[in-house]
Amino acid sequence: MPSNLPLCSKVLRGSALLLFLLACKLGNAQSTAAKFTISGYISDAQSGERLIGASVFDAKSKQGTVSNTYGFYSLTLPSDSLVLSFSYVGYGTQQLSILLRENRELNIQLENAVLLEEVQIIAERSERITQSSRMGTIDVPIEQIKHVPAMMGEVDVLKALQLLPGVASGGEGQTGIYVRGGGPDQNLILLDGVPVYNANHLFGFFSVFNADAIKDVSLVKGGFPARYGGRLSSVIDISLKDGHEKEWHGAGSIGLIASKLTLEGPIQKGKSSILISGRRTYLDVLAQPIVKSRLRREGRTGGTGYYFYDLNAKANYQLSPKDRLYLSFYGGKDKFYQNTRQEEDERNETSSSGLLWGNLTTALRWNHEWNNKLFSNVLLTRSRYRLDNENGYQENIQTNNLREEEYYKLNYLSGIDDWAFKIDFDFIPQPRHYLKFGASAIHHTFFPGDFRTEYKPRTDSLANKFDFIQPTVRSWELDAYIEDDWKISDRLRMNVGLHATAFPVGGQVYSSLQPRLNLRYLLGTEWAIKGAYTQMQQFIHLLTNETIGLPTDLWLPTTAKIKPQKSWQTALGVARELGKKWELSVEAYYKKMDNIIAYKEGSSLLDFSNWEERITQGQGEAYGAEFFLQKKTGRFTGWLGYTLSWAWRQLDEVNLGRKYPFRYDRRHDIELTGTYEFSPKTRFSATWVYGTGNAVTFGTSRYARIDPQVTSANLPPWSFYRSELYVPERNNFRYPAYHRLDVGFDFTKEKKHHTRTWSIGAYNAYNRANAFYLFLDRSTTYYGETGKRVQTTELKQIALFPIVPYVTYGFKF
Repeated sequence: MPSNLPLCSKVLRGSALLLFLLACKLGNAQSTAAKFTISGYISDAQSGERLIGASVFDAKSKQGTVSNTYGFYSLTLPSDSLVLSFSYVGYGTQQLSILLRENRELNIQLENAVLLEEVQIIAERSERITQSSRMGTIDVPIEQIKHVPAMMGEVDVLKALQLLPGVASGGEGQTGIYVRGGGPDQNLILLDGVPVYNANHLFGFFSVFNADAIKDVSLVKGGFPARYGGRLSSVIDISLKDGHEKEWHGAGSIGLIASKLTLEGPIQKGKSSILISGRRTYLDVLAQPIVKSRLRREGRTGGTGYYFYDLNAKANYQLSPKDRLYLSFYGGKDKFYQNTRQEEDERNETSSSGLLWGNLTTALRWNHEWNNKLFSNVLLTRSRYRLDNENGYQENIQTNNLREEEYYKLNYLSGIDDWAFKIDFDFIPQPRHYLKFGASAIHHTFFPGDFRTEYKPRTDSLANKFDFIQPTVRSWELDAYIEDDWKISDRLRMNVGLHATAFPVGGQVYSSLQPRLNLRYLLGTEWAIKGAYTQMQQFIHLLTNETIGLPTDLWLPTTAKIKPQKSWQTALGVARELGKKWELSVEAYYKKMDNIIAYKEGSSLLDFSNWEERITQGQGEAYGAEFFLQKKTGRFTGWLGYTLSWAWRQLDEVNLGRKYPFRYDRRHDIELTGTYEFSPKTRFSATWVYGTGNAVTFGTSRYARIDPQVTSANLPPWSFYRSELYVPERNNFRYPAYHRLDVGFDFTKEKKHHTRTWSIGAYNAYNRANAFYLFLDRSTTYYGETGKRVQTTELKQIALFPIVPYVTYGFKF
């Protein structure tokens, strides 16, 4: 496909030319009328934190806009007297009456509302659901996420997102995200604009995101704007706090398994700030007395443990009123280790094992306001994920002044390392148009997996070595996009765009043009009809075993043999506002995926062969409907979600090429979560979930098969046969239905120098024995009188979590 490179170059140049002509036309059109522009930044009055998606609305002209990711807004209106409202969820609305006779710069600071009902004028929402052209996008306030009851009291962003319609979890207690029938590799998880490749701690039971350091969370599962690319199923866009610009503050908590602390404050008041946030488990510390006691009973010394930690840091500096620099960092690691030693008179034995994995991300960004209508963001990032597994054993025997040694060593290493450059522009020529355009270049380095082994028996003087090293793959991923949120009329609005991408690898170039379209049509003042069509393409793959979120999953590139994943998705729905604080949406969708990746039958991570030979590609299909009722403000907040869905897979070398249900095909999902604030001191939260069981493969009967290796031996005829399990098709069975209730109370009290909060609650409050693992248990019964032997097979389950109470002490100062 080398001929596609000139095509891609033409597309990028054509997009730039189209943008230039459109900008010139819009600029000239507005210059002939007496119009002026109001622009500036919207921020939190207490901390100076920029507010994302704050609403700006003129009551007289009925025109408005929203602030971008960095709090910048721009609104161009005819010369007239204006009544402007600035609002944001959870903040008091600020109103200004001005006479517009020239371009004006207005920087707005909104006051945070403690109890919304006690504030005279309150922002209903950042942008009303019926006004937005977006489909399949849900914004969940971070304060609402913090109040969702959590396992062991550990607030978890990804688990909160699992409570949204269209999002399925990987299993009991896990943070895996499966969106609209897609796999975990099809989610683009961004932390301050940087991809995070492994978002799990503790083998998938906790995510890597510390809620105390997060400012905003947005989930896009359909109707993707053109600015997003590289994944098929979803975008989870997480923004870190910038840090308090006016005074130093802190927050932290002490829980059953982990503690965390966040500090933020000014470097130079009103001009620069910094935030540092850390979290660490102490499972290894708590378990050490038990581990050492057990080892002593066995006559051994050493230790076994597991821990994880996260560290977030972010600093920003205002170079000028129109320029600001940001530097952000995330580092996290999980480590499981075991080291034991046993000594006897003439023999000593040592064994060790370790499993370490973690992420590192950094981002340097520069915001620049070119004029009152054009804003840019330049971003330089790095993202690295590493997995390192080491195992070893050594035995020394001393006999008759002769020392014999036996040992083995095993090491496995894999990962991915990205460097990226990106530039984005926001251009707001007039209220009816909001243009975004930009380009990016990512340099990927893939480490598909290195196995290194060494074994020395006691009888040999030299060790035997075996190394299987997969070649490192390097490639570029190039992207450019343009999109316009166009208000055609008061009733009709659309977001239309184009995403162009190219992926040169192995002497050839894969390229694509991906159209994006979102439409909204108002029916009266309360109802809106919405539709969307998107195409996506993905050049990196995650080779996973579709089970518990172990870090042994491999990130792999598109190659000459492994094609890029592709999808197209269409959706149709309605949205309505119920009163001033409730929002209702219903969406139906259909998604088709090509070139999805999976292990061939019988293949796994431990196959010592080229990874390209172990996998197969095929098609996926998902369709369904989603219902979502949400309340973001007031004493009571929460949502109700319901999903009816189907998800299928069809791969040539899996299930004999026949179509089969995806492992996370769940027919019904219900999520109900709510928080009620009795007073500023007391809050109650509860979550109830129900889901159809995941699909799983089991044999249905056994049959006798002649073993050719036995027939040639001089054995009785009955020994020629072997019992084999008959499996009619893949994922032919279902786990039992899953349901669970979580509850929690927060008790807050103002102290002299700080605010303390005790959080108590329970995960799985009514002690439901949800199946974590199913297995077939075979047993044999002998009847003494007849000597008859009867074998029975019974399906059994392992339930991982009973009721799990938690208590957490939190503080702010």
